[in-house]
Amino acid sequence: MSTAPHLNPAVRHDMVLLFDVADGNPNGDPDFGNRPRMDEETGHGLVTDVAIKRKIRNTLPLAADGDPRYGIFVEAGHALNTRLAESLTAGNITDKKKKPTTEQRDAARSWLTERYADIRLFGAVLSTGDTKSLGQIYGPLQVTNARSYHPVAPQQHTITRVTQTKQEHIDKGESTEMGSKWTVPYGLYKAEIYYSAARGRQTGVDSRDLELLYRTLEMMFDHDRSAARGTMTTRGLYVFSHDNAFGNAPAHKLTERVTVDLDDHVTGPPRSYRDYVVNAADDTLPDGVTLAKLLT
Repeated sequence: MSTAPHLNPAVRHDMVLLFDVADGNPNGDPDFGNRPRMDEETGHGLVTDVAIKRKIRNTLPLAADGDPRYGIFVEAGHALNTRLAESLTAGNITDKKKKPTTEQRDAARSWLTERYADIRLFGAVLSTGDTKSLGQIYGPLQVTNARSYHPVAPQQHTITRVTQTKQEHIDKGESTEMGSKWTVPYGLYKAEIYYSAARGRQTGVDSRDLELLYRTLEMMFDHDRSAARGTMTTRGLYVFSHDNAFGNAPAHKLTERVTVDLDDHVTGPPRSYRDYVVNAADDTLPDGVTLAKLLT
């Protein structure tokens, strides 16, 4: 049985991910009191690649339904050096002061890529602690910052709480505490994701990895709900697949085929996905390139 082009790990893929936020903060900036990130010159909203990859890491093991091959290396509450040290045993590296052989080094690195899906997809720096000799793994998946199609208007809301943190404040007669939260009324964002078949071959990416990645991108916001983030939803996932590892066309020539415009009925700032018209042109694609519209 042949593999669908977008599930083939031996060829290059260029992806466009669309998602939106309504009345929430998609990615706060700690340097600005957690205000939603934005391009100060244009007012367009931004979501960092790190934030997107965090959501993928949080959701991918759920999609894998407990498969041990889909462990997560960069995970809250787990020290990286402790996990890296386990790979030394797998590589039969007993003398940490002695440079390991190529076979030992490769065995340790292979153990990590087989065990941790985020290393297999995103790569990792391994040269910390007692594992300096393991170097760095370059992952096949590269994620860009997401940018909104139109300027966003972050709003700060003052909120109150009916009780105090400390008993002595209650004893003094204080009854509420005040705080604040930021939201974006609405924003539709676009990120691009690139998959390198050459690096995927090095880290052992297979068809199931790609299948679960797509499922995760489609549903990751459903498993990452938060009052602070409002309502976030994946709105589109488009995968341009080449028929070889090198590729048949420049990535931008393909991703630019996904266009987003305001609907004719919109007279003010967009406030829902229905205010947009999205088109992914699949006519006259370059030879050897196919387009899978996985979510429209």
